[in-house]
Amino acid sequence: MGGKATKVKTGRVNKGAGRPRKENVERFPCGKIKPFETEKENISVAISARRRIHGFDRTVADETVKSPFAGYTLGRIFLAGLITAEQRQAGDDYAEAIARYHKTTGIPAPSPRAQSLFAVKGHEGEVTDTHADRARKASNRMMALQGILLRCPDGPQVRSTVYNVTVMDYDHLRQMPPQQLLWLRRGLTALRGARGG
Repeated sequence: MGGKATKVKTGRVNKGAGRPRKENVERFPCGKIKPFETEKENISVAISARRRIHGFDRTVADETVKSPFAGYTLGRIFLAGLITAEQRQAGDDYAEAIARYHKTTGIPAPSPRAQSLFAVKGHEGEVTDTHADRARKASNRMMALQGILLRCPDGPQVRSTVYNVTVMDYDHLRQMPPQQLLWLRRGLTALRGARGG
């Protein structure tokens, strides 16, 4: 007397419709199957995602794709052999100095990738002398680095190229034209020289 829907449902239950229950697998107390992926499988998924997202072709070795340098634009430019290790280190130091400036002064980070958009706020009204001193030092360091880049030939272009690659992490700059790559190398070399390296 249940009607057509009841007959269809009982027919499905009797026929064992759907996927059969997995046997011999570990389960949580709630009945959910425990994940059983190995670390090797997880790494292979991450490597294939990096290859797909960042455009590494199959000729690039897995060790290169696993490298921490493959995780950001300046590192990928370094892995492509377009800049030296010293220039990459100078770019990393520059990005760290800019990040320290933004953190200590309370100014939100310029790149959405570098911040939580829901936690953007400045500092409270009263700050301690040590915090003000740290902010002053970070600001002076940032201004000195900007000055080094602006004193290079084609200074404004050098500064914006280095900033966009190291701080903003724009991935499309991996295919920059030769003139822009020259500005990047020039700026990173100047920063390395100012670092004493």
